Amino acid sequence: MKALRIYAGPAAREHIAAHGLHPQDVRTVPGAAGGPKGLVLGPIDRFLFGDWLPRSTHAIDLVGASIGAWRLANACLDDTETAFEQFEQGYIHQHFELPPGQKRLSAKQVSSQFGEGLRSFYGGRTAEVLGHARYRLHVITSRGRHILGREGRARTPVGYLGAFLTNSVHRKSLGAWLERVVFSTPGAALPFGTRDFRTRQVNLVEANFELALQASCSIPFMLEAVHDIPGAPAGAYWDGGITDYHLHLDYGNAEGVVLYPHFQQAVVPGWLDKGLKWRHKPTGFLDRMVVLAPDPEWVRTLPNGKLPDRNDFIRYGNDLRGRIKAWSTAAQESRRLADEFAQWLDQGCGVQDVRPL
Repeated sequence: MKALRIYAGPAAREHIAAHGLHPQDVRTVPGAAGGPKGLVLGPIDRFLFGDWLPRSTHAIDLVGASIGAWRLANACLDDTETAFEQFEQGYIHQHFELPPGQKRLSAKQVSSQFGEGLRSFYGGRTAEVLGHARYRLHVITSRGRHILGREGRARTPVGYLGAFLTNSVHRKSLGAWLERVVFSTPGAALPFGTRDFRTRQVNLVEANFELALQASCSIPFMLEAVHDIPGAPAGAYWDGGITDYHLHLDYGNAEGVVLYPHFQQAVVPGWLDKGLKWRHKPTGFLDRMVVLAPDPEWVRTLPNGKLPDRNDFIRYGNDLRGRIKAWSTAAQESRRLADEFAQWLDQGCGVQDVRPL
């Protein structure tokens, strides 16, 4: 394999060595935050949810934060492959028009346009997501506590400064500022333990679906928080990646695997842990995880030698065509990831191709 790398925790690697990897082995699929980086996972998403996983009949938990939640919600729509293609094209071609005289959009303006996009994409289709026969969706959000309980010009930066400082000492201390709130398909139990971090679970219903998804994508200072989501505790809700950047969760499945299409090997716990390299190492939480990620050498062949990311909005500035071309090329080249995974499956899932996570 030249484009794809497969990593696995010790229990998952033993499973592959003994049984290979089959659709019926998959119990949970996480979807990470990470913005445009998720574009390279489109072809794998289409293969997994449009072809491979439908070969089994059991229930699967889909756990997502930020763009990962949006991707996995698409998996629950009736015409999955078309939904993924529309999502990819819409994300690549997104463009926020600046009103005359403005140098940049306010968080309120970005949130307004983003919310309109979500309503347009899912309008009238929420029942498809919530009523999927097999997939149980879990959308992770970060709810502010105390000073972060409401958004404000002064209290928000002060609150996040406090969260950053205390989190750098101990991850659990982040719970004094924020809590994990998971909006789940009604009746679905959480597929992970919650002793690591303060957690609430709320039913995901038509009245809160789009708001929960918008909250899960609401990056602090770039978008406004979503306040007082119906059916959930009052307060300000932000991007689920703040508490759970890459879904480094205590997956409790005693059998099968957690299959994770990801854009890198490391599964970073929270957004504020990005610079804390000692928290990027695997733990026992990931023992049954299989990560599908691009090879770093292959990534260097993409435009600008990297995955698409939010810095491209600055890099390309008003050159909309240039950014669209770069992102489209990366998405097209990513078909190799899906092709190599399908080939590995067809050739018997050789454990020699699986690297330790």
